[in-house]
Order: sequence, then C-alpha cells, then structure tokens
Amino acid sequence: MPRLKSLVAALALCAAAALPALASPAGVWELETRDTRFALELCGDGTQLCGSLVWLSDTDYNEEYKPYLNQPMARALRQSRPGQWKGEMNFMGYRLNGTITQNSADHMTMSGCAFLVICKTYQMYRHAP
Repeated sequence: MPRLKSLVAALALCAAAALPALASPAGVWELETRDTRFALELCGDGTQLCGSLVWLSDTDYNEEYKPYLNQPMARALRQSRPGQWKGEMNFMGYRLNGTITQNSADHMTMSGCAFLVICKTYQMYRHAP
C-alpha cells in the first residue's frame, strides 16, 4: 500500500509539472467582437483581478457606452482557483455577478448574469499593440 501511495504521488507531481503555466492576466484584452477592450491587472493581495474599460470602436452603437470609458468594470474579483476570478462586475452600466476564466496565455472567457436571469458569455483575446 505505501508503494501505491508513492506511485500515485509521483504521477500527480508529473501531471502537475506537465500542465502549462498560465501567463499573467495583466494586459489589454479585446472582446471577440473587436469593438471593446479592457485593461486587467492583479490587485489587492496579488491574487485578485481588477479592470477597466479602456477602448471602444467607432461603431454607432458604442456611443451610448462612452460614459463607461476608463471606469472600473471589475474591482477585486476573488480568485476561486488558479486562472479564475469571481465577483461583481460593472459591464456597460449593468451590475453582473460573473466569472473571468483564463483559458490560455491569450484567451479568457467572461461570463456574467444580471438579475440572475440575463446571462451572457464573452470570449476575450489578449490585444497586441
């Protein structure tokens, strides 16, 4: 039995070492629609996620969202597991309970629900200047 525990522990260690380490979530992220960008950074104790809306395209429907430019969209989202943060977000004037999950170094998913019934998921990609 001790030998089996050692083998399981060794396999778990190898599996953990083989998992890709995610890059920092800090940076500018663009929605899949390519019309909105958010700047994200680690904040608080270094494990929380903060962010703000930093850019909107020139499309007409974005005119109504200009008051939210350079305003916080996420304040100290709590890390629920490595690469995932949960909490309250302000998205284009709506208060959402949501999750931001980092899927890879350059891809995140942002999901949120307003009023517990209106839910939406967005794909975000790291914006290269």
